[in-house]
Amino acid sequence: MSSDTGIWEFRSTSGHISGTDLVGYHVEATDGHLGKVDRLSEEVGARYLVVDTGPWILGRLVLLPAGVVLRVDEDERKVHVDRTKDEIKHGPEFDPFQLEADLGYQEKYAGYYGPFYGGPVM
Repeated sequence: MSSDTGIWEFRSTSGHISGTDLVGYHVEATDGHLGKVDRLSEEVGARYLVVDTGPWILGRLVLLPAGVVLRVDEDERKVHVDRTKDEIKHGPEFDPFQLEADLGYQEKYAGYYGPFYGGPVM
């Protein structure tokens, strides 16, 4: 998966169908429950989930590029991601104001998540 665009697109094997509203779905990391999908972007080249982590990291919202989604289980309303809770916790801090202001946030997330998928370290 290329860090340039790959992390910003759902994997073809994830089972996600474009247009399916994932808001409210439970998110499962490789080591347990992470939270619930709060927002979803379906913008081409900038697909991501914003997850409300609840109390385990003080109610923090985290942004997860769509490429971390391993699979979507519509029957159970769950999104499974291929990162641990700790990896996600130590990822870039989500700033909704920066997200709305410019696309510079993509570099920050590509720099963190890209190396997990063989992308360059930024």
